[in-house]
Amino acid sequence: MSSVRRVAVVLVAASALALTACGPSEDGAAGGPGAPTATPSAATPSTPTKPAESSKPSTPATPSKPVKVPTPAKPVSPSTDPDYDVFPCSTYDVTFTASLAESTTSSYLLKITNKAGKPCRVLGHPVVTFGDLDGQATERGAAPGIEDAIRLAPGESAYAGLMGGLKGPKSKTVSSIAMTMDTESDLEQVPLKASTPGFNVSEENSVTAWMDNAEDALSL
Repeated sequence: MSSVRRVAVVLVAASALALTACGPSEDGAAGGPGAPTATPSAATPSTPTKPAESSKPSTPATPSKPVKVPTPAKPVSPSTDPDYDVFPCSTYDVTFTASLAESTTSSYLLKITNKAGKPCRVLGHPVVTFGDLDGQATERGAAPGIEDAIRLAPGESAYAGLMGGLKGPKSKTVSSIAMTMDTESDLEQVPLKASTPGFNVSEENSVTAWMDNAEDALSL
């Protein structure tokens, strides 16, 4: 065999070996007819579920206003009202005097002083009678109401003016008078007497309400 032919045989053998080592054909490697085809998934992707709309928060109810319960009135106690037990003065609570204030009209200043150990209220006008004679002095001027009545503490005094009058054919004189207090009740009292020498009793006799000073008592 010539050398040319031996070389050709060797080349053919080498080519065969090279083809065997290359593995799959270029068509298979490049996605040709022999290449496996990717099969898409038969399942259709589901549409994403739309989240449920959250319900709108309800408006909170307006709380009802608490009902105010009226506070019961507190009872008045001795510690808060110093006059809670101050009763009208009676003749048992006071001393009594009468002094001549004006001789021409035979007018007298009447004075009472609280001798009790607690205060009392001086109400209205004094009730004045004339010795053994019938009748009594008429009220002169207005007296304050019970709420404005004089509060007479122990040792304090109140005054009233007793007006006499001019002498006349029907007038009489007495040497004493008697006095009781207005208590606005049927409380029994012992009349207090005072000396009034030459006091003229007539239709003109009158007595003022109790005052807290002598000047006012004699000026009405």
